[in-house]
Amino acid sequence: MERQVSFEHHDILRGLNSKAPVSKKLEYLYALLRNRYDFIDRISVILYEPSTEMLTTFASSSDSGLGHYHAKLNESPALLEIIRKGRPRVVNDLSVLAESHSPQNKKLIRAGFASSYTMPMYRDDEFSGFIFFNSYQADVLEDSVLNDLDMVGHMISLIVANERTVLETLRATVQTAMSFTHQRDPETSGHIDRMSRFAQLIARELAQDYGFDDQFIEHILLFSPLHDLGKIGIPDNILLKPGALTLEEYEVMKSHSARGREMIDVLLRNHGLDGVGYIDMLRNIALYHHEAYDGSGYPKGLKADDIPIEARIVAVADVFDALTSCRPYKQAWSNDDAFDALRELANQKLDSGCVEVLIRCREEVEQIQQRFSENPYG
Repeated sequence: MERQVSFEHHDILRGLNSKAPVSKKLEYLYALLRNRYDFIDRISVILYEPSTEMLTTFASSSDSGLGHYHAKLNESPALLEIIRKGRPRVVNDLSVLAESHSPQNKKLIRAGFASSYTMPMYRDDEFSGFIFFNSYQADVLEDSVLNDLDMVGHMISLIVANERTVLETLRATVQTAMSFTHQRDPETSGHIDRMSRFAQLIARELAQDYGFDDQFIEHILLFSPLHDLGKIGIPDNILLKPGALTLEEYEVMKSHSARGREMIDVLLRNHGLDGVGYIDMLRNIALYHHEAYDGSGYPKGLKADDIPIEARIVAVADVFDALTSCRPYKQAWSNDDAFDALRELANQKLDSGCVEVLIRCREEVEQIQQRFSENPYG
C-alpha cells in the first residue's frame, strides 16, 4: 500500500511556539478551549511567593469583576486544603459554598460563577500557585472535560514556569554581577527586596486608575531590582565615595541610567530574550528611574506623564527605602519623617499619585519592612 504524505494538518497549538508574553499565550489557549467547551468562561493563574507567603494573580483570560487577587495563603483554608491533599478540586455547584469563609469563593459567587476547577501548580515538586477554570454554568465539569482541562492546565503551568525561570535567571545573574563588582551586599539584599515590593504595592493600588493587568504588577516586582544595573560600569572611587561627589563625578554617576539600558539590550540580545513579556518595562525602569516630575531629572529631562509610569513607581519606592534604611553615612529615618519628605517631593521630583498610595498603605509597608529588615552591616 502506497504511503501517503501530507502537509495539510494544522497544528492548533503552534501559537505557543511564539515569543508572545504569557498573557497572549493564555488568551490563545483560552480561545482554543472555548471552541471545544464554550461554557468555560475564565482561566486565571495565581502565583505563590514563599518569602512572603502571598498569593497574587499573575494572568487572567478576563477580569470578570474579580480584580487583582492578593492575599496570604493561610487566609484561605479552602486553598490550603487543596495543597494538603495534593490534588485538584472540583466544585460543580458553587452555591454549596455560599456560607464559606474563603474570600476567593465569595468573590467567585458574587461574580456569578456557578462551577470551578482548581489545579495546584508545582515547580520542581515545590508548590508555586493555582490555575482556576471557572464557568457561569453549574454541573458542566464532567470527567471528559476535566481531562482536557488538566492538559491545558499543565501547558499553562509549563509556560508560566518557563517565563519565570528566564526572568529570575536574568535578575539573579545581574544581581550577582553587581554584588561581585562592587561588594554592595546591603543594597542587593534588604534594599532590593523591600523596594521591589514597595513598587509592586504601588502598582497594585494604581491598577484600576491606569488599567494595569496582573502581569504588569508582577513584572514590576521582577524588574524593579534591576533599576541600578548601570552602576556596574561606574568606577568604585565614585560609586563608593562616602562624601559628596564633584560635578565631574556626578556626571559620571548620572551615566549609569543610560549604561543600564545599554547593558539590558546586550543581555536580552545575547540570551535571545527579546520576546519576554513586558521587556520594555525593564528598559524604561533602567533608563528613566532618575527622571523628575518637574523635568529636572536625567537623562532626558522628561516631565510628568512623559515619564513612563513604571519608572515613576520605582522612583518613589527607591527613594522611600533609601530614606528609611541605615547606611554608613546616615541613620535610618522614621516612616513618618520619610512620608513627610515624600509629600514635599510630590509633583516636584516624584509622582504625587505614587506617593499617596504608598503612604495610604502604611500597614503593608511596615509588614514588608519587618519581613525584609536590614542586615547588621547595612
